[in-house]
Amino acid sequence: MTIRSAVWAALGTVLDPEIDEPITDLGFVESCTVADGVATVRLRLPTFFCAPNFSWLMVADAYDAVSAVPGVTRAEVTLADHHASAEINGGVAAQSGFVRSFAGEAVAELDELRRQFFRKAALAGQDRVARPLVDAGMGPDELAATTLGDLAPSGELDRMRKRRAELGLPHDDRAPLLIDAEGRAIPPAAVPLHLRRARLQRVGIETNGANCTDLLRTRYRQAAGAHPG
Repeated sequence: MTIRSAVWAALGTVLDPEIDEPITDLGFVESCTVADGVATVRLRLPTFFCAPNFSWLMVADAYDAVSAVPGVTRAEVTLADHHASAEINGGVAAQSGFVRSFAGEAVAELDELRRQFFRKAALAGQDRVARPLVDAGMGPDELAATTLGDLAPSGELDRMRKRRAELGLPHDDRAPLLIDAEGRAIPPAAVPLHLRRARLQRVGIETNGANCTDLLRTRYRQAAGAHPG
Protein backbone atom coordinates (compact mmCIF):
# COMPACT_ATOMS: atom_id res chain seq x y z
CA MET A 1 0.00 0.00 0.00
CA THR A 2 1.35 3.43 -0.91
CA ILE A 3 1.45 6.21 1.68
CA ARG A 4 -1.23 8.04 -0.26
CA SER A 5 -3.47 4.98 -0.14
CA ALA A 6 -2.83 4.67 3.59
CA VAL A 7 -3.73 8.32 4.08
CA TRP A 8 -6.96 7.82 2.14
CA ALA A 9 -7.78 4.78 4.26
CA ALA A 10 -7.13 6.84 7.40
CA LEU A 11 -9.50 9.52 6.14
CA GLY A 12 -12.08 6.78 5.71
CA THR A 13 -12.15 6.38 9.50
CA VAL A 14 -13.17 10.02 9.95
CA LEU A 15 -16.92 10.50 10.26
CA ASP A 16 -19.33 13.33 9.77
CA PRO A 17 -20.53 13.35 13.39
CA GLU A 18 -24.14 14.15 12.52
CA ILE A 19 -24.49 11.61 9.71
CA ASP A 20 -22.17 8.90 11.08
CA GLU A 21 -20.68 8.20 7.66
CA PRO A 22 -17.05 8.48 6.47
CA ILE A 23 -16.08 11.82 4.97
CA THR A 24 -14.57 9.93 2.02
CA ASP A 25 -17.92 8.31 1.19
CA LEU A 26 -19.72 11.64 1.55
CA GLY A 27 -17.38 13.39 -0.87
CA PHE A 28 -16.04 15.85 1.71
CA VAL A 29 -12.40 15.21 0.72
CA GLU A 30 -11.74 17.59 -2.14
CA SER A 31 -8.09 16.62 -2.57
CA CYS A 32 -5.47 14.38 -1.00
CA THR A 33 -1.80 14.33 -1.97
CA VAL A 34 1.44 13.13 -0.39
CA ALA A 35 4.90 14.42 -1.30
CA ASP A 36 8.15 13.87 0.62
CA GLY A 37 6.20 12.66 3.64
CA VAL A 38 3.90 15.68 3.76
CA ALA A 39 0.22 14.77 3.45
CA THR A 40 -1.90 17.64 2.18
CA VAL A 41 -5.66 17.21 2.53
CA ARG A 42 -8.32 19.71 1.58
CA LEU A 43 -11.87 19.27 2.84
CA ARG A 44 -15.02 20.93 1.55
CA LEU A 45 -18.39 20.71 3.32
CA PRO A 46 -21.89 20.99 1.84
CA THR A 47 -22.47 24.64 2.78
CA PHE A 48 -20.48 27.74 3.65
CA PHE A 49 -22.36 27.87 6.96
CA CYS A 50 -21.91 24.31 8.27
CA ALA A 51 -21.77 24.55 12.06
CA PRO A 52 -18.22 25.36 13.24
CA ASN A 53 -18.32 22.69 15.97
CA PHE A 54 -19.27 19.92 13.53
CA SER A 55 -16.70 21.20 11.06
CA TRP A 56 -13.98 21.36 13.71
CA LEU A 57 -14.56 17.72 14.67
CA MET A 58 -14.07 16.56 11.09
CA VAL A 59 -10.97 18.65 10.41
CA ALA A 60 -9.38 17.79 13.76
CA ASP A 61 -10.18 14.08 13.38
CA ALA A 62 -8.78 14.10 9.85
CA TYR A 63 -5.59 15.77 11.09
CA ASP A 64 -5.15 13.17 13.84
CA ALA A 65 -5.90 10.25 11.51
CA VAL A 66 -3.51 11.40 8.80
CA SER A 67 -0.75 12.32 11.26
CA ALA A 68 -0.82 8.75 12.61
CA VAL A 69 -0.14 7.16 9.21
CA PRO A 70 3.36 5.58 9.06
CA GLY A 71 5.55 7.53 6.66
CA VAL A 72 3.70 10.83 7.10
CA THR A 73 6.07 13.38 8.58
CA ARG A 74 3.61 16.27 8.54
CA ALA A 75 -0.13 16.60 8.00
CA GLU A 76 -1.62 19.71 6.46
CA VAL A 77 -5.40 19.43 6.69
CA THR A 78 -7.49 22.44 5.76
CA LEU A 79 -11.15 23.28 5.30
CA ALA A 80 -11.98 25.24 2.14
CA ASP A 81 -14.63 27.88 1.57
CA HIS A 82 -16.20 27.94 5.03
CA HIS A 83 -17.13 30.99 7.10
CA ALA A 84 -14.88 29.80 9.96
CA SER A 85 -12.06 28.33 7.86
CA ALA A 86 -9.41 30.65 9.31
CA GLU A 87 -10.22 29.78 12.92
CA ILE A 88 -10.60 26.06 12.26
CA ASN A 89 -7.54 25.67 10.07
CA GLY A 90 -5.33 27.75 12.33
CA GLY A 91 -6.56 26.08 15.51
CA VAL A 92 -6.20 22.54 14.22
CA ALA A 93 -2.73 23.21 12.83
CA ALA A 94 -1.63 24.72 16.15
CA GLN A 95 -3.41 21.98 18.15
CA SER A 96 -4.86 24.74 20.31
CA GLY A 97 -8.30 23.24 20.93
CA PHE A 98 -11.77 24.45 20.05
CA VAL A 99 -12.20 26.88 22.95
CA ARG A 100 -8.93 28.73 22.38
CA SER A 101 -9.53 28.83 18.64
CA PHE A 102 -12.95 30.40 19.16
CA ALA A 103 -12.07 32.59 22.13
CA GLY A 104 -15.05 34.51 23.43
CA GLU A 105 -17.50 32.26 21.53
CA ALA A 106 -16.87 28.65 22.63
CA VAL A 107 -17.17 27.72 26.29
CA ALA A 108 -16.32 24.02 26.22
CA GLU A 109 -14.46 21.45 24.19
CA LEU A 110 -16.49 19.09 22.02
CA ASP A 111 -16.24 15.77 23.87
CA GLU A 112 -19.86 15.86 25.06
CA LEU A 113 -21.11 16.87 21.61
CA ARG A 114 -19.28 13.88 20.15
CA ARG A 115 -20.92 11.61 22.72
CA GLN A 116 -24.34 12.98 21.81
CA PHE A 117 -23.77 12.00 18.21
CA PHE A 118 -22.50 8.56 19.22
CA ARG A 119 -25.67 8.07 21.28
CA LYS A 120 -27.83 8.97 18.28
CA ALA A 121 -25.81 6.66 16.02
CA ALA A 122 -26.05 3.80 18.52
CA LEU A 123 -29.83 4.17 18.66
CA ALA A 124 -30.18 4.37 14.88
CA GLY A 125 -27.97 1.30 14.63
CA GLN A 126 -30.50 -0.71 16.60
CA ASP A 127 -33.07 -0.04 13.89
CA ARG A 128 -30.61 -0.97 11.14
CA VAL A 129 -29.82 -4.28 12.82
CA ALA A 130 -33.32 -5.10 14.09
CA ARG A 131 -35.29 -4.07 11.00
CA PRO A 132 -34.59 -7.29 9.01
CA LEU A 133 -35.64 -9.32 12.06
CA VAL A 134 -38.88 -7.38 12.37
CA ASP A 135 -39.52 -7.78 8.63
CA ALA A 136 -38.98 -11.53 9.02
CA GLY A 137 -41.75 -11.64 11.64
CA MET A 138 -39.84 -11.56 14.91
CA GLY A 139 -42.04 -10.22 17.72
CA PRO A 140 -41.32 -8.10 20.82
CA ASP A 141 -40.62 -11.07 23.10
CA GLU A 142 -38.04 -12.55 20.75
CA LEU A 143 -36.46 -9.19 20.01
CA ALA A 144 -36.15 -8.39 23.71
CA ALA A 145 -34.40 -11.73 24.27
CA THR A 146 -32.01 -11.40 21.30
CA THR A 147 -28.35 -10.77 22.10
CA LEU A 148 -25.62 -9.49 19.80
CA GLY A 149 -24.11 -12.97 19.80
CA ASP A 150 -27.32 -14.35 18.28
CA LEU A 151 -26.90 -12.22 15.17
CA ALA A 152 -25.06 -12.97 11.95
CA PRO A 153 -21.93 -10.85 11.47
CA SER A 154 -22.47 -7.71 9.40
CA GLY A 155 -21.03 -4.28 8.85
CA GLU A 156 -24.03 -2.69 10.55
CA LEU A 157 -23.59 -4.89 13.61
CA ASP A 158 -19.88 -4.05 13.80
CA ARG A 159 -20.64 -0.35 13.55
CA MET A 160 -23.24 -0.53 16.32
CA ARG A 161 -20.84 -2.46 18.57
CA LYS A 162 -18.20 0.22 18.00
CA ARG A 163 -20.56 3.07 18.90
CA ARG A 164 -21.61 1.25 22.05
CA ALA A 165 -18.00 0.59 23.01
CA GLU A 166 -17.19 4.28 22.59
CA LEU A 167 -20.05 5.10 24.97
CA GLY A 168 -19.17 2.42 27.50
CA LEU A 169 -22.40 0.53 26.77
CA PRO A 170 -22.76 -3.28 26.56
CA HIS A 171 -21.37 -4.48 23.23
CA ASP A 172 -20.11 -8.04 23.68
CA ASP A 173 -21.93 -11.16 22.52
CA ARG A 174 -24.01 -11.30 25.72
CA ALA A 175 -25.30 -7.75 25.30
CA PRO A 176 -28.99 -7.33 24.40
CA LEU A 177 -29.71 -6.11 20.91
CA LEU A 178 -32.15 -3.52 22.23
CA ILE A 179 -30.95 -1.24 25.04
CA ASP A 180 -31.74 2.23 26.34
CA ALA A 181 -29.32 5.13 26.70
CA GLU A 182 -28.07 3.72 30.01
CA GLY A 183 -27.40 0.27 28.56
CA ARG A 184 -30.43 -1.41 30.13
CA ALA A 185 -32.29 -4.10 28.19
CA ILE A 186 -35.61 -3.04 26.69
CA PRO A 187 -38.49 -5.15 28.09
CA PRO A 188 -40.91 -6.75 25.60
CA ALA A 189 -43.75 -4.31 26.31
CA ALA A 190 -41.50 -1.34 25.46
CA VAL A 191 -40.01 -2.81 22.27
CA PRO A 192 -42.51 -1.28 19.75
CA LEU A 193 -42.03 2.27 21.09
CA HIS A 194 -38.26 1.84 21.36
CA LEU A 195 -38.03 0.67 17.75
CA ARG A 196 -40.15 3.60 16.57
CA ARG A 197 -37.72 5.97 18.26
CA ALA A 198 -34.77 4.14 16.74
CA ARG A 199 -36.42 4.28 13.32
CA LEU A 200 -37.03 8.02 13.57
CA GLN A 201 -33.42 8.57 14.58
CA ARG A 202 -32.18 6.52 11.64
CA VAL A 203 -34.45 8.31 9.15
CA GLY A 204 -33.29 11.68 10.47
CA ILE A 205 -29.63 10.75 10.07
CA GLU A 206 -30.11 9.32 6.59
CA THR A 207 -32.19 12.33 5.46
CA ASN A 208 -29.45 14.68 6.65
CA GLY A 209 -26.93 12.59 4.75
CA ALA A 210 -28.91 12.75 1.50
CA ASN A 211 -29.38 16.51 1.87
CA CYS A 212 -25.68 17.04 2.51
CA THR A 213 -24.75 15.00 -0.54
CA ASP A 214 -27.08 17.04 -2.76
CA LEU A 215 -25.81 20.35 -1.38
CA LEU A 216 -22.17 19.34 -1.84
CA ARG A 217 -22.81 18.23 -5.42
CA THR A 218 -24.29 21.67 -6.13
CA ARG A 219 -21.26 23.41 -4.58
CA TYR A 220 -18.85 21.45 -6.74
CA ARG A 221 -20.87 22.26 -9.86
CA GLN A 222 -20.88 25.94 -8.96
CA ALA A 223 -17.13 25.90 -8.31
CA ALA A 224 -16.49 24.20 -11.64
CA GLY A 225 -18.63 26.79 -13.43
CA ALA A 226 -16.84 29.64 -11.75
CA HIS A 227 -13.43 28.24 -12.67
CA PRO A 228 -13.70 26.57 -16.05
CA GLY A 229 -10.92 24.25 -17.06
